[in-house]
Amino acid sequence: MPKLVDHDARRLEIVEATVRVIARAGFEGATMREVAAEGGFANGAIKPYFGSKAALLRATYEHVYDRTNDRVEAAADGAATPREALERFCREVLPLDAARVDEARVAVAFWGASESAPEARELHARFMDGWRERLGALLAALAPERDHRPAVEALLTFLLGAQITAALEPARAGAEQLEAQLRRLLDALLLG
Repeated sequence: MPKLVDHDARRLEIVEATVRVIARAGFEGATMREVAAEGGFANGAIKPYFGSKAALLRATYEHVYDRTNDRVEAAADGAATPREALERFCREVLPLDAARVDEARVAVAFWGASESAPEARELHARFMDGWRERLGALLAALAPERDHRPAVEALLTFLLGAQITAALEPARAGAEQLEAQLRRLLDALLLG
């Protein structure tokens, strides 16, 4: 009897192996052969699930984004105040631990690869629009009378910039440093 394969589970295993490879070796190091080796698969095992490296990177970026959003939702559920919910959102996006630094490396690799890929840029824009909407709602709960668009863009720029810094200059993006920067930025935005 042939072995039954859970294809959704296999796709997830491949994507998670890709996260590990990109975190360790960058996008250029994430060859199909290297991802297969990382996941313990035969060389040809990835092709039926992801026909190209671009498709694999896109799925990996989507996975990282979805995983971040799942953490954001879970963290926000227990927030006592809108400010706490906003802080929790930001902390889940910030690269404050090894897993989130790996996610940042995937995001940075995706951004670089999407320079010449309109569909990848559109995917990123859609994801960021979702975060803009969520950040805007959190800020509106704190001060409904304000136009929060500049504050939303400042927060998003900080969060994405922190991911770039963590990926490229990790010594400048420690958890304590990022937490202090976040508090300072939120204080300035909410008081201003």
